[in-house]
Order: sequence, then structure tokens, then C-alpha cells
Amino acid sequence: MNLGVGFLCFFVCIMTAGCDRVYVHPFYLFSFNNTKGHNCKELEVREQLMKTFIPISIESHLMSESEESLRNRSEEEKKRLGVKFLRDPIHTVGARFYQKLREIYKEDNILVSPIYIYESLLAFYLGASGTTANNLQTLLEFSSPSIDPNCTFKIDGHKVLTALRFIINCPFHSKDTDGLIFSRISCLFSAPDIRLSESFVHHLAFSEANFHVRAVDFSNPAQAAKYIGAFVEDKSTPRSKSLLSDIDPETTLLFATYTQFRAILKGASLLKEPQDFWLNSDTAVSVPMMRMTGTFEHKCDGDPRLSVVRIPVSKSVFLLLLQPANSSDLGKVEKQYSLTPSVSWMQKLSARQIQLTLPQISLKTIYNLQELLEKQKMGDLLGKNATFRLLSNTDMTIGKVTNQQHFELSPSGADEAEAPSEENEATETLKMTLDTPFLLAVYEKESDVLLYFGRVMNPLKGT
Repeated sequence: MNLGVGFLCFFVCIMTAGCDRVYVHPFYLFSFNNTKGHNCKELEVREQLMKTFIPISIESHLMSESEESLRNRSEEEKKRLGVKFLRDPIHTVGARFYQKLREIYKEDNILVSPIYIYESLLAFYLGASGTTANNLQTLLEFSSPSIDPNCTFKIDGHKVLTALRFIINCPFHSKDTDGLIFSRISCLFSAPDIRLSESFVHHLAFSEANFHVRAVDFSNPAQAAKYIGAFVEDKSTPRSKSLLSDIDPETTLLFATYTQFRAILKGASLLKEPQDFWLNSDTAVSVPMMRMTGTFEHKCDGDPRLSVVRIPVSKSVFLLLLQPANSSDLGKVEKQYSLTPSVSWMQKLSARQIQLTLPQISLKTIYNLQELLEKQKMGDLLGKNATFRLLSNTDMTIGKVTNQQHFELSPSGADEAEAPSEENEATETLKMTLDTPFLLAVYEKESDVLLYFGRVMNPLKGT
């Protein structure tokens, strides 16, 4: 064989092998097959073929036939679908909402759940059509590669939701859940006689045992809030009280997600006496504190100088605690969350013997995503001009889209922890005390997806 031809063949083989490792944008993993049978025009035909039903009343104590049928879906669809690709979109969307909350709650505690914010927005993407669908898709960080302005290639929201639910459910299906108590309930409330898409509801209920659809009369807001509160408390385990209020009487649809997360820190014990927590350089409050000693991953570096400690909660979930050396730098660290992937906080951690003292925490928060979108100049996404033809054949007025969180960090023991022994002192045990405002983050281990992120300005303020 001619030497030049042989070299050319070798070069082509190398290039072909290299092509197998090119970067694939997550859009292509979740997009519809935009060829035969799924072009842009034919995707809109689904509106005309939509089957609908009327949800049963919230006052009914029976389970509807549609709810029973939702539980029997193919196990094949529960496969993991590129969950790691969802880490950055969830991070970006969560950071966008967190920064807006910082502007509203300047000196207060904040707790958000980036993954549940993302799930709520994705739910409405499943029912959206036209420009609303395109804009929601962009917000979810799945920009269309289409160069035709009249044809936006769409992602398959059901595939994304399946991958998202895998991340959500994985930590709590693990055999090692000691120290972790978690529950969630999602509810879709519609006005009486509103017909909802069967396909839309089926997608939301898929693999989600605690999803409920009920009809509510919103014309009496106080009575509607009372019915919703009683319904949520009855359906949630452990029982959760709804903080929902101020319902617009013109509402025809309301979507609410309630989560409870309690991490019992292994080896942590409650101190006998409350300790000072400094709200600022001049003001301190006495708060219940817990102490734990062990080997944890840790670092203290960066600009501003930031102390980071990683604590395992279960096999699949870990807690990250972040405290700047100067409490006035807390805002700078919060900005890092919006500017850079939060996984950078976990880089260059090394094992260290640490005696950690931190407050016992119990936070309850509720946010209306619709209001936060309005403050971001994106109110039309869920406003009166939005189109949801794949959700219902009736024009919808979305009253609220709420995320409510109840978050706790508590000790596993009631007695004061023992001081480090002389042997431990010889290994240079680091004493770390979170007695000034700090940040916390809860991650799913395999995907590095943020489940919760927040700041603790005053541990005594639960809401």
C-alpha cells in the first residue's frame, strides 16, 4: 500500500474515533425526534387530539378512577435518563430565584429548593403551547437550536421529568436512610367544571404516589384556603400544615408542592445550655446548639476566605456548611452561587478531624414562583396572557404556583457531646463554631444536584 494512502486511512480512523467523544448538549438528549412524525407543525396537533376530564371535588373522600390508573405505568420508563445533565440547569434556575429572594428578604433567613422550583416550572412546560412553551423551555435552560423563528424544536418534557424524579426519589429509596426523614406532596387544584388534559395529569402523576388533583371553589378565598389546608394535612405524612393564603378569587388553577426534610446528624448532641449566635458585631441571641466530633471533608480558602465542611447525612445525601471568615462577606459568597457552579465549593476538600458546633435549625418557608417571575420581568410566563392548550381546553387563570419547605437539622443525642480526648487533641482537632450567619446546601450525591440551599441569619426565626 502507498505510504501516503496508508497514513490517510490511519488519520481518518483516528478522527472517526474522536468524533465518538464530542460534547452533546442536553437539548439533544431530551428533544423530540424532529423528523418524521414529530415536526414542529405536528407537535401542535396534540392540542386538537387532547382528551380531558373534570377533577373530583376537594371535599370528596374517594380516590378518582384517574388517580388509581396513574399508578400502573411501565417500569421501563423509570430508567435513568442523563440525570447529570440536569445539574447545571437546575443550579442556574435555582440561583436566579435565590438572588431575587435576596433582594426581598435582605436580613432574613432564606431557604429554597432548586430542584422543586425546576420541577414546578417543568410541570407547566408540559401543558404550555406556542410562545409560552418556547419561553418556558428557554427558562429551563433548554434553548432550541432551530434557526427557523417560526419553528422552535421542543424538548420532550416527560423525559426530563422522568430524569428529574429519579434524582428526587433516589436518596429516599436507598437502604441507608438512617438520619434522614423526608416527605413531599404535590397538588393541582382547579376550579369546578374545568376540564384538564388527561395526558398532562398522567405525566405529572407518573411515579409520584403523592400527587393529587382536586376541584376547589376559589370564589370564596378564605374557604378555599381552609379546604386546601385540611386536604394537605390529611394527605401528608408526617402531617404538614399549609401556609397558603391570599388566593385570588378569579383563580382557575393553583399548583402547590410541599416538602419536609429532616436530617438527624449522626453523632451530634445537644449542648446543655444555649449559646450565643451573633446576628451582627453588636447583637447576639441565645440559641440551642449541638456539637459533633469526627472526620469530615473541609477547606478554608478563596476570596472571600470561606470555611467549607461537608457532612454525610445518608448514603445518597450530604450537607455542605459554608461560613465566611468575616460575616460581612456573606453576600459575596451568595453571589458566587449565582455566578459559578456550586460544585466548585466541593473542590479541594480534604479529610480533617473537626469538632463542629452549630445551631439546631427548623425553618418553614413558602414562595409563590409566579410572583418571583414577575419581579424578574417574566410575569407573562405564568400570567393571564400565557397559553396552556396542552393543559386544558379552557383559558386558565393561574392563581399561585407555590413551593413550601419545612427544613430541620437536629442532633441524634440529647446529652452534651464529650470534649475531644487528649489523643484527638494530638491530631490537631479543628474547632469550628457556626455562631454567625452562614449558608447551607443539601446535595444528592450521585448527580451533585442541589436539593436545598439557604442562609441562616437567625436560627430562632423559623419562618
